[in-house]
Amino acid sequence: MRVEHIGDATLYLGDCLEVLPTLGKVDAVVTDPPYGIGAGREKPHNGWADYGIASWDLHRPSRETFDCLLRSAPIVIIWGGNYFADLLPAKGKWLIWDKGQTDFSLADAELAWTSLDGATRRIVYPRARALQDGKVHPTQKALRVMEWTIEIACPDAQTILDPFMGSGTTGVACANLGRKFIGIEIEEKYFDIACKRIE
Repeated sequence: MRVEHIGDATLYLGDCLEVLPTLGKVDAVVTDPPYGIGAGREKPHNGWADYGIASWDLHRPSRETFDCLLRSAPIVIIWGGNYFADLLPAKGKWLIWDKGQTDFSLADAELAWTSLDGATRRIVYPRARALQDGKVHPTQKALRVMEWTIEIACPDAQTILDPFMGSGTTGVACANLGRKFIGIEIEEKYFDIACKRIE
């Protein structure tokens, strides 16, 4: 297992199911796990670009993984929550990223399950603007969307964990907002990208 310390961020290259038991509790988990929809296709399809890795998004995380996430923090936000609704408790407060574009080949909006009760909240942030962040991962969230997620769902959280760090957008959001960050990523290619982006 490789560990990098960058400012207030600690980044682990490894499997989150192996790393999570070695960590203590954190204030919040903010993550975007693989949905199991084949987003890392070898051939472009319906708006997906070729990122050269076809296997990382073939399966959803296990129930054991989600149970582990729910034990890790009092606040848990899981983007793509609609893909995991059968593995998560029913809760009222969902977050919505409205991409400001309808009838595109990809989704008009994305949903995040939260462990919180309360009203659903939405951010309208155009997909075209999100691409200006410099997209290097097939399911990379917009930086502004991840900052908003932290601000609206866990404003007092000082240490935030992302066990499916990908290219590190949650870590960049934490750096911008002055929060401590712990990230875990299993793919070395994306781990290296995350290190550079967070640095």
